[in-house]
Amino acid sequence: MPTIVIDEDRCKGCQLCTTVCPKDLVTMAENFNAKGYHPAKLEDPEGECTGCTMCALMCPDVAITVYR
Repeated sequence: MPTIVIDEDRCKGCQLCTTVCPKDLVTMAENFNAKGYHPAKLEDPEGECTGCTMCALMCPDVAITVYR
C-alpha cells in the first residue's frame, strides 16, 4: 500500500503539500516541531494514498518521502 513519510523536523509548515493532494490526505498537525512550526501529517486511516508523489514534488524542504 502506498504511503508517505513526512520528516517533521525538516517541515516548515508552508502547507503547499496540503494544496496538491488529490485525496486531501495531507493536513497540518496540532503539535509543533523543533523549529516551532506546525508540520504536515498524513491522515489516511483507510489507505487511500495512491503514492502519486504530488506532495513530495511540491515540498520546497524535501521533507516528504513517498513509498509505493
